[in-house]
Amino acid sequence: MIKNAMYFGKRDLYNLIKRVGGEWNDTKDRPIFCCIESLEHKGLYWAIPVGNYNHRDASAKRRINNFINLPPENIASCYYHIGQTTIKSIFFISDVIPVIDKYIERGYINNYTASIHIVKNKTLISELENKLKRILAYENSNPNFFR
Repeated sequence: MIKNAMYFGKRDLYNLIKRVGGEWNDTKDRPIFCCIESLEHKGLYWAIPVGNYNHRDASAKRRINNFINLPPENIASCYYHIGQTTIKSIFFISDVIPVIDKYIERGYINNYTASIHIVKNKTLISELENKLKRILAYENSNPNFFR
């Protein structure tokens, strides 16, 4: 895997999450953004599920924006992030999953470059990393808080 690249996970990954007690109810073929490599386990990335923001109805968009606009000291402000990939996207940060190469099915292809899409916007990457680090730290001090 390449840091800041987008991939699709294998069905085995989502089945494994369920087998170890995690929750994965998403039936869509959703890309994941490989954001941060684990300091403890080389080759393990914390991957954020990504969806198309424009596929959300007005109610869902309001709900997502309400979380994003909470005061920064509120951990719920880190649950989501809206940013540009190949489309306007919603990053489901609180649904982050650990992933290794074995569980990657294929890359998320950028139609303009015909190669795996790599997020290059430094501001977006920084915001995602900051929110993800807060989510991981919160989960570390409150085990099994997130799905």
